[in-house]
Amino acid sequence: VQLQASGGGLVQAGGSLRLSCVASRRTFSPYRMGWFRQAPGKEREFVAAVRWVDGTTYYADSMKGRFAISSDNDKNTVYLQMNSLKPEDTAVYYCAADMSWNWAQGYWGQGTQVTVSS
Repeated sequence: VQLQASGGGLVQAGGSLRLSCVASRRTFSPYRMGWFRQAPGKEREFVAAVRWVDGTTYYADSMKGRFAISSDNDKNTVYLQMNSLKPEDTAVYYCAADMSWNWAQGYWGQGTQVTVSS
């Protein structure tokens, strides 16, 4: 399975971006789809996830209220709507598919750069 992330870019603080991630396999049933990010010099961190079967969402505390994850199962796509962006949100954002309740053993996309200017 290949995951193709898109939608990153340069935005001013306070602005919004919507990331998309499409899975290549037609038959695709992960346990969860999620977004992670990695800023320069920092470890990769969890951003948000959605449970594929029922749409239950999970967020890192710092993203609650600003970010919203959603999925379109028919299109094998997961989205991340990011609002009120801050310079500290600058990072490479990765989508991931959890196939066995273990992110590390799932599929990962190539990442999309998000840069928030002050």
